[in-house]
Amino acid sequence: MSTPSDNPPKRAPKPGLKARSAARLAAVQALYQIEVTGRPATGVVKEFKDHRLGVELDEGERLHDADQEFFGDLVRGASERRDEIDTLITPALTADWPLDRLDSILRATLRMAIYEFLARPDVPARVVINEYLDVAHAFFAGSEPAFANGVLNTLARRLRPAEFA
Repeated sequence: MSTPSDNPPKRAPKPGLKARSAARLAAVQALYQIEVTGRPATGVVKEFKDHRLGVELDEGERLHDADQEFFGDLVRGASERRDEIDTLITPALTADWPLDRLDSILRATLRMAIYEFLARPDVPARVVINEYLDVAHAFFAGSEPAFANGVLNTLARRLRPAEFA
């Protein structure tokens, strides 16, 4: 699997990105930062809200303002429930690609999606899958989005079977 050279996405988000989509992209980056630095979620959420959400990109483009309440819920929730989430992800992976071998951005993407499956029944599972596939495509040009799709489809069917009946 390829590895992103840095935390920022490889391509800019789509024009007209919705506030929740922007929140998801930023939440994956925040969860990555929490894992790498060991900082608490509350501090990372505050930093993102104060300095990163809705910032201007190169060429004067501005990212759509993220839904800050949704962003905070995602980051705090996924961080607090990390052990539970990892326990759910692990059986969906192969022996060749255990959770600790995955790229940290890919891990953050999967963790964030699983948190939404668990804690956000207001968001349909298929929407969660599509949103996090977009996030995966923002960071990776290789096989990682297809890998994420397989894991998320498997877990969505386990965690929300009624939506796939």
